Amino acid sequence: MFSRQFAVGAVLAAIAASSFAQEKVLNLYSARHYQTDEALYADFTKATGIKINRVDGDDAGILARLKSEGASSPADVILLVDAARLWKAQSDGLFQPVKSRLLDERIPANLHSKEGSDGTQWFGFSTRARVIVYNKTSVKPEDVDTYEALGDPKNKGKLCTRSGSHPYNVSLFGALLEHDGAAKTEAILKGMVANQARQPVGGDTDQIKAVGSGECGVAISNSYYVARLLRSTKPEDVALMEKVGIVWPNQKSYGAHVNIAGGGVAKHAPHKAEAVQFLEYLASDAAQRYFAEGNNEWPAVKSVKTENPALVKMGPFKAEVINIGAVGANQQKVLQMLDRVGYK
Repeated sequence: MFSRQFAVGAVLAAIAASSFAQEKVLNLYSARHYQTDEALYADFTKATGIKINRVDGDDAGILARLKSEGASSPADVILLVDAARLWKAQSDGLFQPVKSRLLDERIPANLHSKEGSDGTQWFGFSTRARVIVYNKTSVKPEDVDTYEALGDPKNKGKLCTRSGSHPYNVSLFGALLEHDGAAKTEAILKGMVANQARQPVGGDTDQIKAVGSGECGVAISNSYYVARLLRSTKPEDVALMEKVGIVWPNQKSYGAHVNIAGGGVAKHAPHKAEAVQFLEYLASDAAQRYFAEGNNEWPAVKSVKTENPALVKMGPFKAEVINIGAVGANQQKVLQMLDRVGYK
């Protein structure tokens, strides 16, 4: 009797072990913290049967954890926000190159790391622009229609920004380095310091509010912060955006700076096939629309159109066309410039 029960138990255990072994999983380390991404992940699991185990944190925390875990890290996919952070992860050896015809065809070449003989390290899956916002009462849009104008003496005492060393600004200044060269970029940064209405403080939304209140005449913001306020029905937000104008910078030259949120396959991914499948899913029409409708980001895939009312209202614009990986690689030079000109 005992041996029969033991045998049955062994069979059931074997079946359970087999089922567990066949369960497909994906370990995702994500610095994206947007509620709408929940539906994005749920749809992937529904479509593929692959369960997502998620580790959330800010970009610095994710990178620190990956370096601490080393070769024993269970991470399959790493999602980060901003080209500077993606480049940092690549330079720290945290990604592995992948080859995917689908990703190569769907994601524009300037929105992913430079392709090597063994594949591509990371891809951008959504984009956001760095726009200029201004007070409609005190500033003329033609006086602030380029990034370079923010360092012009005519805007002295008007400029507000978040910290110059924040990755959003480091990437913008890294793009300026590509467009304008080192000497001119440093001169622009020096002029921006001279034009500050106050010491850099707060995030992008704080800069927009400071412009609306009149504390500042002009500021820089990622486009999705502006879009959130435009979509808001709160009376205070509606009133704020009636006072704030939006400029698409450098439309007569190289175009507005565009950054990305993106990711790649982790260096020691135990589930590489599932990881590549997930990245390819992020490039699908359905996932691209989630980025646009849910978090006010533009799709990286050019063929996908958005019906997001705020993005439509902000209108079409000319975007820069430079390799976003090169922008990320400029960050050390930019940080040195910021230190020299005293941009806090």
